[in-house]
Amino acid sequence: MTELRIGPDREVTLHFALKLDSGDVVDSTFDKQPATFKVGDGSLLPGFEAVLFGLKAGDKRTLQVEPENGFGQPNPQNVQVMPRSQFQDMELSEGLLVIFNDAANAELPGIVKAFDDAQVTIDFNHPLAGKTLSFEVEIIEVRAL
Repeated sequence: MTELRIGPDREVTLHFALKLDSGDVVDSTFDKQPATFKVGDGSLLPGFEAVLFGLKAGDKRTLQVEPENGFGQPNPQNVQVMPRSQFQDMELSEGLLVIFNDAANAELPGIVKAFDDAQVTIDFNHPLAGKTLSFEVEIIEVRAL
């Protein structure tokens, strides 16, 4: 029997760590239960899935995921300037995460980039947008669906 490799119609159990160029760990399962997903189920961004194709149980790799295949490039239109009056009862600081609700009442996180007495600049880009990420993986099991 040949060993199953990651591709369409597979379920994969793996440990992973997502790291920035600085070496800072963004997310990791190495110190907890491994993650399991079905290829194409949306659990992983397509660019992360694609770099796993062809790997099999027992494989360990550190793969690079460029912004275009990860969280995209920052979009300048996702940076909004709002009146300071919308933040009256809030103590602001640069880097503060603020949760807004969009028209459909879905949560929309934004990061305070700058503020003064008149206005607040909020960045709604994903915090990992524009970043090349190191995707360290250890494939535990690959099963056919």
